[in-house]
Amino acid sequence: MTERLVDSFGRVHTDLRISVTDRCNFRCSYCMPAEGMQWIPREEILTFEEIERVATVAVDRFGVDTIRLTGGEPTVRARLPVLIDKLARLEVDLALTTNGASLENMAHDLAAAGLRRINVSLDSLKADRFAELTRRDLLERVLGGIDAALDAGLEPVKLNVVTMRGVNDDELLDFATYGRERGVEVRFIEFMPLDAGEAWDREMVVPAAEVLETISAVHPLEKVDRGNEPAERFRYRDGAGTIGLIGSVTDPFCASCNRIRMTAEGQMRNCLFAVEEVDLRGLLRSGAGDDEIARVMSGCVSAKWAGHRIGEVQFIRPARSMSQIGG
Repeated sequence: MTERLVDSFGRVHTDLRISVTDRCNFRCSYCMPAEGMQWIPREEILTFEEIERVATVAVDRFGVDTIRLTGGEPTVRARLPVLIDKLARLEVDLALTTNGASLENMAHDLAAAGLRRINVSLDSLKADRFAELTRRDLLERVLGGIDAALDAGLEPVKLNVVTMRGVNDDELLDFATYGRERGVEVRFIEFMPLDAGEAWDREMVVPAAEVLETISAVHPLEKVDRGNEPAERFRYRDGAGTIGLIGSVTDPFCASCNRIRMTAEGQMRNCLFAVEEVDLRGLLRSGAGDDEIARVMSGCVSAKWAGHRIGEVQFIRPARSMSQIGG
């Protein structure tokens, strides 16, 4: 391996996020509309072999060392452990982001196939609020799935909590307590303009600094070195674990971002907020060689801009919502 995926600002990209489906078993109120979701036809979704080929080029040619499977909801993809087994053979840090609804039945199979760690998206610990946000009364199943992931030895287990003013900002300490008791890292994520209903408003953003202040006032925290992680991490001074803060809006981490993404139908994106995509599926299905695929991937990354510019007049909202991009 002699190449790197480097953008025009000198940032090296070694973290590949792969969406394996656009479908989900929830209809989260800020991820997708209640009605009218247009699903991608099955034949347009990349096969496991096509995903494996792109991943292999990324690892062998460019030194990508982290792969995360996302969706939609990745656990609704049939025979998911088969794909995990294929990707685990690349000897990368293999992770998955899920809503947790299927983990009670799948966690041990995913771990046995080679999954190393997992993130569970969970925005409320209150049953009625969870049902309102997800349109599913499945909180207990998700909590059971988190316990199953811990029992399966997935390490670490992290919770992704999107904090929203007037929605769940009264649960910050509840989540902190849950994380301390269960031994999971809770990552509080600022609400970003990627909601399907396009109702995002800056007033709904709960600043990461506010989250830190609220939790630290009860459970004192101290900073941990960040590295290339999107989350600024803090540990409890009493040794009861850590939390993460992702200030995508008030404290962007674009300068250190090392992520690239591929959608379920094989469109490569050099940023979560990219407004342009590069078609890898077309290359795969037209018989292109690995050299051509690598060249197109490199060109996509080299065109990456400096940052998303949320809140600035230059900001352009992506045409896709979060459920169509994958985290």
